[in-house]
Amino acid sequence: MWKKNKALPTSHVIYKYLTRELFIYFSIAFLFFFAVFFVNQILLTIEELLKQRVPLKDVIRLIWYSLPSVVATSAPFATLVGFLMCLGRFVSDNEILVLRSTGHNYFAIFLPVIILSLGISVVSFVVNDYFLPLGNLKYNELTRQIMVTNPAVQLESNSVKRTKNSTLVIGSVNDTTVSDLVLFDFDESGEERIVVAGETDIIAPEDPAVIMQLEMENPSVVFFDNKNYDNYDYMISDSAIMNIFESSIDTSSGYLNPREMTFVDLKAEFEKMQESSVISMIMLNYYEMELHKKFSLPFGSLFFAFLAMPVALLFGKKNGQTVGLIIGIVVCVLYWAIMILGQTWGQRQGRFAFGVMWAPNALMGFGGTILYFKLRKK
Repeated sequence: MWKKNKALPTSHVIYKYLTRELFIYFSIAFLFFFAVFFVNQILLTIEELLKQRVPLKDVIRLIWYSLPSVVATSAPFATLVGFLMCLGRFVSDNEILVLRSTGHNYFAIFLPVIILSLGISVVSFVVNDYFLPLGNLKYNELTRQIMVTNPAVQLESNSVKRTKNSTLVIGSVNDTTVSDLVLFDFDESGEERIVVAGETDIIAPEDPAVIMQLEMENPSVVFFDNKNYDNYDYMISDSAIMNIFESSIDTSSGYLNPREMTFVDLKAEFEKMQESSVISMIMLNYYEMELHKKFSLPFGSLFFAFLAMPVALLFGKKNGQTVGLIIGIVVCVLYWAIMILGQTWGQRQGRFAFGVMWAPNALMGFGGTILYFKLRKK
């Protein structure tokens, strides 16, 4: 009876120790991935805004609104790398061997790993479902305000802007002057129009409905008959002014996109779209993909943790931390590539939303299951 009671606090101490160490390594890995995604997704954009003389306070606000996206993306990858490094150190320092020699099985390690990863997934889901849409709403709202006061922000040098019915090819931009512009679009009757202009000045409009005006020198306009391209009208002028409306550049204005919605709102919108006969399969599939992404990305931490334990125990005997870091980064790159390629393919095909969004997690789970069977044979 004394031995049975003695074992309880021992197990409690072990769980507490493992959880604490796992959380410390997760925190370190999280800071690493946070820095990587922060620089990659935010600072490059902020650099362009500063070049366009956007007020510093607005730039700081944009950074703040972008943080939920960085947090939501960093958490799953930090779970894999952090857990691999922590468990790898346990193996290389023979702590796992000592634990096993005292009569504890792998479940004593598995339980803290799964519980902590589940907690990370839940917190990540809250960030992804509430703070991320809120941040996107504020970010897009502030961006539209900046566009009104500084239209040149949207006209980047040597870039292409695409909307539903038009494509704008932009040459070199110097302050409020654009060297060359080419516009491809369609009028209300569906006929194609091409506008070519040399030097163009961006001027502030007086009409609040117009986001910017382009004062073009020596523009040329070609109108094509979409039924017979041999028939066309050609027009030239010494100068012309083109009005650009907000909806022409910012396709998100006027309605909420899926990344600005919570799961409840997105699910309701998706069900409403399913009942409509005018919504395309591509758009419907895109919304369904975003719906599954609400869960697949944050709960990727759970699948990563499931994979991390057998990988660390099997391959972490020597230099466990280093091996865990290398394997973790390789798997993260593979996971990211599969996710991006899957989303791109799913958007083009207009179907397989569930499969492409959960395929990376399923692959991690399948790999972890195989390695667990291999671990049990040892």
